[in-house]
Amino acid sequence: MNALHHGTHRLGLRIYFEDTDAGGIVYHANYLRYAERGRSEALRSLGVPHAEMIATHGRMFVVRRANIDYERPARLDDWLVVATTVLAIGAAQVTLDQTIWRDDVALVRIKLGLACIDAVSQRAARLPAPMRTALERMRMDGIADGRVAVEGT
Repeated sequence: MNALHHGTHRLGLRIYFEDTDAGGIVYHANYLRYAERGRSEALRSLGVPHAEMIATHGRMFVVRRANIDYERPARLDDWLVVATTVLAIGAAQVTLDQTIWRDDVALVRIKLGLACIDAVSQRAARLPAPMRTALERMRMDGIADGRVAVEGT
């Protein structure tokens, strides 16, 4: 599963032995890797993958802030879905909500702040117009569908 629908991108993934700790549950830091995959695939679905953003616009995202709530553990062989929605868009930043689900149970909730930076100077830089347009479209689709709360407007 890798789909953008009603303002939310969903990426499915399986938990393998390498993802788990000695107790058979997913190691806590791996959830950040899953969230990164979800963000990367969401951007690709919007038509603005990371590689293009860097090559064409000289811009990239870096994580500025991550607030993580671990609610339940995932285990070996679970099928998870990383759901990504856009909460707010600033001149050089984006706020996302990423929730990792197993069936209809939320396991991990992440509120993430991304900063857009110049790839060379590594200083804050405005979002490129195509990226802004794509993210705004995703956010507005979520608001219209009632799935995303209006934040920062």
